[in-house]
Amino acid sequence: MSSAPGVTPAQIAARIERLPFSRWHVKLRVVMGVATFFDAFDALAIAYVLPVLIPLWKLAPGQIGLLISIGFAGQLVGAILFGWLAERLGRVRVAAWTIGIFSVFSLVCAFSWSYPSMLVFRFIQGLGLGGQVPIAAAYINEIAKAEKRGRFFLLYEVIFPVGLLTVALVSTWVVPNLGWQWMFIIGALPVLLATVMRRVLPESPRWLASRGQLEQAGRVMKSIEDEVSARGARPLPALPSNIPPVSAAKASWRDLFSGIYLSRTLAVWVMWFCTYLIVYGISGWLPTIYRTIFKLPLQQALQYSLAATAAGLVGALACAYLIDRTGRRAWFTMAFFLGALPLFILWIRGAGNSAIDVMIYASVSYAMINTLALGLYLYTPEIYPTRVRAVGSGAATAWLRVASMIGPFMIGAILPQAGLGTVFLVFGIAAVIGGVVAVLFTLETRGRVLEELSP
Repeated sequence: MSSAPGVTPAQIAARIERLPFSRWHVKLRVVMGVATFFDAFDALAIAYVLPVLIPLWKLAPGQIGLLISIGFAGQLVGAILFGWLAERLGRVRVAAWTIGIFSVFSLVCAFSWSYPSMLVFRFIQGLGLGGQVPIAAAYINEIAKAEKRGRFFLLYEVIFPVGLLTVALVSTWVVPNLGWQWMFIIGALPVLLATVMRRVLPESPRWLASRGQLEQAGRVMKSIEDEVSARGARPLPALPSNIPPVSAAKASWRDLFSGIYLSRTLAVWVMWFCTYLIVYGISGWLPTIYRTIFKLPLQQALQYSLAATAAGLVGALACAYLIDRTGRRAWFTMAFFLGALPLFILWIRGAGNSAIDVMIYASVSYAMINTLALGLYLYTPEIYPTRVRAVGSGAATAWLRVASMIGPFMIGAILPQAGLGTVFLVFGIAAVIGGVVAVLFTLETRGRVLEELSP
């Protein structure tokens, strides 16, 4: 490791904090956002081809659940593996690897010839899908300043529900007219981005400094400052004086479970699990529920599913603009409890009686719970120091993968035995548990410098 006189991790943080918002910030969010868009597109594409694959391959409910869940199993492994690699090899390099994996195997999925082959290809694709988003979340947090960090980050992260909405929209025409394979062919497009990402995006200066590469961190910061200030034509503000000293401790998995970080880790793990048990349970199964339980035509089933995805995007935009006003704790609490209410209503009313009821109440709940899916990507990197930010985010999002595996498989098990209403009851209980944890254990991070939050 190299060092540079006068360059310290605290100074690097201060230089990031003083940068005014600029086209440089927009460029970073756009490039990383394109990858995140396709991550969402590829993750949910399986839900919109299942109504075709079910009769084609004669799939039973348990097989349907496994086909949805297997991608999340790969994502679980990928989140932990690539989070660990991102701490050692850098955010941008490893993010490019993950994009290459999930886009190449999206194309491979298009050539699946049977149920077992799709299982294998979706698992491998999941490795890349699971690694990309938590690394991107750590990277965007590290180049954002404390002031309005929530809006800055979430206006990038809102591209994820845009991707979910796009896959729903595209599927309503592509699947009936071109065939299910084209959903996976479209999902392979970001392979082009993977080839140029390392030339377009600078490595995180905070990460470089945390690894002791202070000279390189200084050079990267200088190039960023030159671009933001148009090489001195627009003077930069003075360095802020509120940056605390940065710990020189080496990265260790034990950091996630020691001192102040233990309660933070356990709390976000529970909130991730509860959120995604609902998010992917609903979004992954809705097209199939409309098709098999309510016997809707294929195109109508896909159109009904679109309502929840559109509601999720509206909720995400509201969260992006309001979370810096409400704070993380208040927003998380509200979203969990308000998201639980429509789920309990569906249970009481008997969800199997009306596709319209399911569409309305599931969409309202999804709009609330989906804001948590975005907000937790903002919050989780905020509560860890740079030395373990990517691995902490990866480990936390591994629990969303566990929930995303359990949710679809659980529906496949509950649906034939206890009916659709019981499924929504279970989801409502999960939302209440998440709300209680948010009330008791969420740390307020609004407007605070990362180094202040996590020494």
